[in-house]
Amino acid sequence: MEKFKKVVKIISIIAAVVGAIAGIYAVVTKLIEKKNAKDADNRENYVSCSCFDKDFISETSVA
Repeated sequence: MEKFKKVVKIISIIAAVVGAIAGIYAVVTKLIEKKNAKDADNRENYVSCSCFDKDFISETSVA
């Protein structure tokens, strides 16, 4: 019975360590995805300001 308790204790410690590693991995992955999504939105929605350019012709104007 003593041997069984030691084995269960070791297995539970290993499971706790694996769970902690999986949790940290999930949090880091979410943070990286959030950062990449934020950067992608900035580049995708970027519009240069042509307010002071008198010769600017809009590409979206209707002909």
